[in-house]
Amino acid sequence: MYSMNSSLSSIEPSITMKLNTIAKSMKAQGIDVVDLTAGEPDFPTPKEICEAAIDAINQGFTKYTPATGIQELRERIASKLSTENNIPVTAKNIVVTNGAKSAIFGALSAVVNPGDDVIVVAPSWVSYIPQIKLLGARPVVLQANSENNFIPEISKLQEIANHKTKAIIINSPNNPTGVVYPEEFFKDLVKLAEEKEFYIISDEIYEKLIYEGRHLSPASINPEVVITINGFSKAYSMTGWRVGYVAASDPIISNISKFQSHTASNVNSIAQKAALKALDVNTDYMVEEFRKRRDFLISEFEKINIKFVKPMGAFYFFMDFSDLIGKFSNGKELKSGFDICETLLKEYKLALVPGEGFEAPGFVRLSFAASMESLEKAVQRLKNFLDSLV
Repeated sequence: MYSMNSSLSSIEPSITMKLNTIAKSMKAQGIDVVDLTAGEPDFPTPKEICEAAIDAINQGFTKYTPATGIQELRERIASKLSTENNIPVTAKNIVVTNGAKSAIFGALSAVVNPGDDVIVVAPSWVSYIPQIKLLGARPVVLQANSENNFIPEISKLQEIANHKTKAIIINSPNNPTGVVYPEEFFKDLVKLAEEKEFYIISDEIYEKLIYEGRHLSPASINPEVVITINGFSKAYSMTGWRVGYVAASDPIISNISKFQSHTASNVNSIAQKAALKALDVNTDYMVEEFRKRRDFLISEFEKINIKFVKPMGAFYFFMDFSDLIGKFSNGKELKSGFDICETLLKEYKLALVPGEGFEAPGFVRLSFAASMESLEKAVQRLKNFLDSLV
């Protein structure tokens, strides 16, 4: 019998996409499902960005580009990082990628060897651990807890970092918690990375979606040990365009360039022109609308005693439903976050994501990248669900 790649046998499909698919199937059947699973802005891509893509097509910009991305886009990204994030880079330190997800995998591929340890802060985005496993490395989970507002403790990181530790992946603003890490944490983290000689892969895709606090790029402290990941999906509502980027020091970016050239060639030429235009577009109106939705949900969740850590950025609430484990809803015992989400979807027509997918059993993620009408329905359905519990 023919064999296949054994490294894929331990990889589970994205739990976010799984529930999102079920919800869409129910919607296709005419069922009134409130779907708050996807991490995707509900705003249309700004008109100016779309027009730039159309212009690129009309001008015949439809051929291969350099594997690292078109020069003018790399220059603009480098300028943005230098002026807004205080990261001293030039265009040669930038690779444009097929979304931030590809940038993360490229960064890991550039520095990680089979058998290395890569630390992941939990709750964590669903693709970090599978990507680490695909490279034959070992994910080591550093558990952050809600009592500490999901800020990782440096003392615990010091305990688990050792000679096999090659990197840590951090994400601020954070998916799924909405937490923005403070400056002091980043200073301590960079100092530890220097002492223990590991890299920091900093996923900053939600950088512009901040309601409280201030975003700090750790590469502004030491660009030699930090690999910066970012993109256009969240800030410019360009999820389907698939344009991300990675910034790193010369040796690392050289490896990432090699990886990209032999896997993806280049990012869609038309999407690159659209991304170039995006850097001139103000999307503060999206941030303000997300803030209104967040504040509405904070008020409503407090009324029905839902436990959560106040999201300072991104567009998620990470709700602590651990007290519901062991209770019954409509005769069914809730044994996990997945059971809670399955019951909410099938019985109350509300689609959320279980915390198990984020290494946080007993929690549930809600995306408020949806209309106020949908959020109002969601609150009522959550209330009905909580009232059903015995």
